[in-house]
Amino acid sequence: MASATLLLGGSVSAFDYRCEAGPADKPYVEQHQDYSVSYVRRGSFGCRCRGRLYELVAGSLLIGRPRDEYVCLHDHHDGGDECLSFHFPAALVEAIGDRDEVWRIAGVPPLPELIVLGELAQAAAEGGGDLGLDELGIIFAARFVGIVSGRRAKRLEAPARDRRRAVDAALWIDAHSHQPIDLERAARQAGLSSFHFLRLFARVLGVTPHQYLVRSRLRRAARLLADDCLAITDIAFDVGFGDLSNFVRTFHRAAGVSPRGFRRAAKGDRKILQERLAAPL
Repeated sequence: MASATLLLGGSVSAFDYRCEAGPADKPYVEQHQDYSVSYVRRGSFGCRCRGRLYELVAGSLLIGRPRDEYVCLHDHHDGGDECLSFHFPAALVEAIGDRDEVWRIAGVPPLPELIVLGELAQAAAEGGGDLGLDELGIIFAARFVGIVSGRRAKRLEAPARDRRRAVDAALWIDAHSHQPIDLERAARQAGLSSFHFLRLFARVLGVTPHQYLVRSRLRRAARLLADDCLAITDIAFDVGFGDLSNFVRTFHRAAGVSPRGFRRAAKGDRKILQERLAAPL
């Protein structure tokens, strides 16, 4: 099996797994090292765990629990399979709401809400969307636990102390948006676990920490583009984007126009502004 590390962190790690095994390959016993939720994005395979056989197809989930043994079977076809896998430490699973019986379920069939989250996570892994891959991993795990256990998230208004904490975190993110910031660092600054910080921040401010970070960078980029003093590449790096292509793609998705087009509009190119005003909402 080929694997690639997409994210390695204290709260969430993410991996891309690609397996080319087929009916002729002999299955063998493996053991989960972490709690994990793996989204099957292509292909199919079987999984035997604790005496039960699960058939997993595109959209299904393979669930991992530390020290659980399992066997993957590929006796249906030679097409192989691909999974996006999130791994979590025990502390995060406990924060989400540790229900041991949920994590004993080795396979989950394709469920609409989890499929949508899986595809959002895959888009983030490929550099699309404005949610962080670490955020999506936590959201994915929380929704898996909630759906399988039948729990509904309670919608309560945050008390004043928590609202202040979320606002203080947003101010800190905005002040440091030109620096590398991930969910774990922001949560540590706020004195919360990654799960509780993500939930609190989104509940109070209506966006996730990563969405706020990206929009803070875009706001600064727009201001610099309007000034027309720096090269677009310099602006991308100065505001905190890791590469130019990611900046251009993110800016265009948000503004509906490229950074170069935005600069021309800021200098008085009315045609660009007219096209944006005429575009369907």
